[in-house]
Amino acid sequence: MSTTNYLIIGSGVAGLTFALKMANRFPERNITIITKANADESNTKYAQGGIAIVTDKTEDSYQKHIEDTLICGDGLCDEAVVKMVVTEGPKRLKELIEWGAQFDTNAKGTFDLGKEGGHSENRVVHHKDQTGHEIQRAILAQVMQKENITVLDHHFALELITQDNRCVGAYALDEKTNEILTYQSDFTLLATGGIGHLYGHTTNPIIATGDGIAMAYRANAVIKDMEFIQFHPTALNDNSSDSKFLISEAVRGFGARLRTKKGDFFMQNYDSRGDLASRDIVSQSIDLELKKSGDECVYLDCTHLDMIAFKNHFPMIYKHCKDLGIDLEKDWIPVVPAQHYLCGGIVVDRNGKTSVENLFACGECSRTGLHGANRLASNSLLEALVYSDKIYHYLADNPFVASEKTSTVPNWPIQSKTKTSTEYIATTKAKLQLLMRQNAGIVRFDSDLSKAKETLKNMQIEINEIIQNHLVSTELYELNNMIDIGYLIVQQSIERNGNAGGFVKYASKDI
Repeated sequence: MSTTNYLIIGSGVAGLTFALKMANRFPERNITIITKANADESNTKYAQGGIAIVTDKTEDSYQKHIEDTLICGDGLCDEAVVKMVVTEGPKRLKELIEWGAQFDTNAKGTFDLGKEGGHSENRVVHHKDQTGHEIQRAILAQVMQKENITVLDHHFALELITQDNRCVGAYALDEKTNEILTYQSDFTLLATGGIGHLYGHTTNPIIATGDGIAMAYRANAVIKDMEFIQFHPTALNDNSSDSKFLISEAVRGFGARLRTKKGDFFMQNYDSRGDLASRDIVSQSIDLELKKSGDECVYLDCTHLDMIAFKNHFPMIYKHCKDLGIDLEKDWIPVVPAQHYLCGGIVVDRNGKTSVENLFACGECSRTGLHGANRLASNSLLEALVYSDKIYHYLADNPFVASEKTSTVPNWPIQSKTKTSTEYIATTKAKLQLLMRQNAGIVRFDSDLSKAKETLKNMQIEINEIIQNHLVSTELYELNNMIDIGYLIVQQSIERNGNAGGFVKYASKDI
């Protein structure tokens, strides 16, 4: 068994910034980060657009950013949380710059601010179209210099360890040795990102399997708003079943327009903001257009744009399209909506505390109240930075007090040596992903959700039996987590009355 003061599960911006601040403030304390892939592999890395922060107070204001967030959240945001996150943005941006993150500037030397759907002003601070990658690079470089931070890559967290509703650590699988390790910690932070791989068609990396939320659910933490799944309207339609390449919303902010296969512009028929409507509106509009036409995708037209400026602003997108034979000067980009972001998750208060004592959550796996029914573009990195800071300050000011109730943490039970069939895992995962796309997608129906719930119940029973009688593996536990997440999404979709933001449900298919 290993002991540590702070156990962080996940290596995105949420977990890394918390670790760095704690390490700087308390060099005598131990911080352990476990991550199931390489340390630099996270949802943060794939964030193209940037961070929504008010930096130009002549044209913009905190109030405008707050109002845009509230409008996008469709009446379900926690207004106090929105105000807190928006107003703390500039401080968190200053920290990133001090840590070495670089952001694009214009000829005047000020930030080259982008504009995305749902924003009333240009306020998105970015690094080309690879903002997340740049932030991850800068913070990870700082983290690796700290002697009191241990980063364990290829370690997969299996279950949280709880006693009397108090989290005292976690079990993790060393993927290189197949040994199951026990980590006892004073405090545990879940920073595990999203759930996209549950849908298969997603902009998330393959590691996004909802592990943190599923572990918290099994540890009896409160989970809420799982029905609010955000689908990004413009994922590249390349006929692959794996993660989709994202065509950033900032491309539409740059002036690109959506067209049907016939060439018709259509967004103005659905929203006065046209192509710059919030992403829930755009995704639902595309979904309706595809249902009407029977086409498999719509198109994003960039042919009228200044291509020299486009290449400078979106070099990765331009190159990726070119490599696929799409010449943006004359070709339209085929796009479809794909799962992109989860607005719900593990319920936390304004200090990032969950309902389980000594367990905290931050980033996409948490439900803070910022996003409501739909996330405003580029608010997610901002949320992760602000809440990571809140958790840091709370724990710095509230020292750990050992509970008299804490007993010896048991090791993981002796495992069976029987391996799970790779065919079973692959087949069950494909079945699950298809079920979620068809029954819990952009538009949902009561009858489909009821059928999905029964299927998922049976899947839970089956996989629990397999786990008890087979060798633990990352693939098996990821599937277990995805089934639990699927059940939460479906159950909370059934319970939700009234459509809002990214959630659209009908009682009957006769609409």
